[in-house]
Formats: sequence, structure tokens, C-alpha cells
Amino acid sequence: MRQSEINFTVELDNQNVPDKIYWDATENPNEGLNDTKGVSIAVWDHYHRNTLKIDLWTKDMEVGDMKRFMIEIMGGIANTVRTATGDAAMADDIDNLCRSLSKRVEEEFRAENQKK
Repeated sequence: MRQSEINFTVELDNQNVPDKIYWDATENPNEGLNDTKGVSIAVWDHYHRNTLKIDLWTKDMEVGDMKRFMIEIMGGIANTVRTATGDAAMADDIDNLCRSLSKRVEEEFRAENQKK
């Protein structure tokens, strides 16, 4: 049987806040460690029928980027729901929420830039 691995390395500051996050994977097209500002991992615990989740981001990740990251994760979930379950109505609801949140983030970005 073939195996594939995904590895994360997190450097913490002296208050245990992520300072740097690196990842690598067997199927990674780039060689060596890649840095990132945020990671969100969800695992389905079928014994307890709930989700185990880890969200990490570096202290220098900007709030706007974090919001965009969350919206893109939800958009990916909509695609997964559509292809894995065939539930187009649920996927459309998630997509609509993503569009609404994207519009809000864009408005926040414009308002913040007008202040500068």
C-alpha cells in the first residue's frame, strides 16, 4: 500500500504563540519546507461523531488575510459538499454566505484604505 505524509513544524515564541509555520508533504511539488502564515486542520472523529480542529496562525498574519483564509476554506467546503454528497442546496447556501462575507471584507478593506 502506498503512503503519503503531510508534516507541519511550528516555531513558537516565548509565550507559545506561533512565530513561524512550515509544512511539507510527500506530494508537494516544491522541494523542502514551505512557510505559511496560517493552517487549519479538521479531522472527523467517527467514534464520537464530531470534529477535532486545529487552527494556527503566525502573529504577523494580518486580520484581513485571516478573514480571506476563512472564507476560502468555506468555499472549499462548499465544493466538497457538492462533489462528495451531491447536496447542491447546502453547497449553494455556503457559497452564498462566502459571497456575503467577501463583500463585507472588501468593504472593510476599502473603508480602511480611505482612512490612510
